[in-house]
Amino acid sequence: MESDKIILSGMVFYGYHGVSSEERTLGQRFIVDLEMEVDLRPAGLSDDLADAINYAEANQLVKEIVEGTPKNLLEAVVEEVAQRVLSGFAVTSVKVRLTKPSPPIPSAVMNGASVEIIRRR
Repeated sequence: MESDKIILSGMVFYGYHGVSSEERTLGQRFIVDLEMEVDLRPAGLSDDLADAINYAEANQLVKEIVEGTPKNLLEAVVEEVAQRVLSGFAVTSVKVRLTKPSPPIPSAVMNGASVEIIRRR
C-alpha cells in the first residue's frame, strides 16, 4: 500500500558546498526535493494546521542548512537535512534529493549532479 507524502519539489537555494576552492568562494545554486512520509488523515479530517506538517517550516529548515555552513560533500548536506527533518517533524521517513545544476566537471554535458537518500525512523 502506498503511504501518504508531503512533497516539496524544486526548492532553490544559494550555497557554498563543494570540494573546490571556487565552489567555496563563489557558491552556486542548489535544488532540493524533499519527500516526507506521514499519515495525512488527521490533517485531512480536521483541516487544522496543528495536525499537519507546516510546509513553510520545512522549507525554512532546508534553507538554513543549504545556505548555512559549507560542506565538502553533497552527501553531508542531504544527511543533515534528513536527520533534522526526522528529529523536527512527526514523519516516518524522509527522502532528500540535492542537485548541483552546475557541477565543476570539465567538458561534461548534463543537467546537474544529484545525491538522493532515504532515511526512516
